[in-house]
Amino acid sequence: MTSVIGRTTSSVLHHHIKHCWSATRIIGVSKQFANVRQSVLPLPSKPTSAPVCPFGTKFSIMGKPKVVFVLGPPGSGKGTQCEKIVKEFGYTHLSAGDLLREERNREGSEYGALIEDNIKNGRIVPVEITCALLENAMNKTIQATGNDRFLIDGFPRNEDNLQGWTKKMADKVEQQFVLFFECSEQQCTERCLKRGESSGRSDDNAESLKKRFNTYINDTVAIIKHYEELQLVKKIDASAGPDAVFEHVKAIFGEQK
Repeated sequence: MTSVIGRTTSSVLHHHIKHCWSATRIIGVSKQFANVRQSVLPLPSKPTSAPVCPFGTKFSIMGKPKVVFVLGPPGSGKGTQCEKIVKEFGYTHLSAGDLLREERNREGSEYGALIEDNIKNGRIVPVEITCALLENAMNKTIQATGNDRFLIDGFPRNEDNLQGWTKKMADKVEQQFVLFFECSEQQCTERCLKRGESSGRSDDNAESLKKRFNTYINDTVAIIKHYEELQLVKKIDASAGPDAVFEHVKAIFGEQK
């Protein structure tokens, strides 16, 4: 199966983002999603009509891409474990954060300043941008390699992300499960500060980390609970070293067909 969404050039991507951004740039964006509703999340449902903001054509109904969401607090080891999963099980790793940072650094990006402001202040980037980048990356991977198994790391991170993904992508992919790495704030902070000595990331500092953890607790924890209610969460204790953690990860992926 190599059917893809369609055009993947940078100009097409930004046409899609701009189209959706203008159609949805109300209330929530100006407040940077600071007041995201904390209520119990509704069960996801498939859209009954074509989405209002098209990013492209749908994936083929046959052989939908398989998706695993990878969630956890900053510094819980999501990126490290995703690298190991890629080598062992052949998935393609898509980091929402990496894609946003690449777009932020892309010369001429009209969303670079907005992305940087959100990342630096520990806020969540508007879902229209993140979904477009993820879909485009999946598109290019399937077109180039034929690989249709994806780890989506660091997404969805709040209710708006979940609703945006459900509306845009739920009927295009096969959701396998959510891989959740659990780790204490203290240990995660120590890891990020250590990483920040060489990473060059603008959010690997004490001030940004505190904001990122607040965002995680206030927004992302509700997403994990939502998927737990659907019995889709595979929880891993991420406090041990990378190799020990991966032994538990291997057991989970070994059960997948």
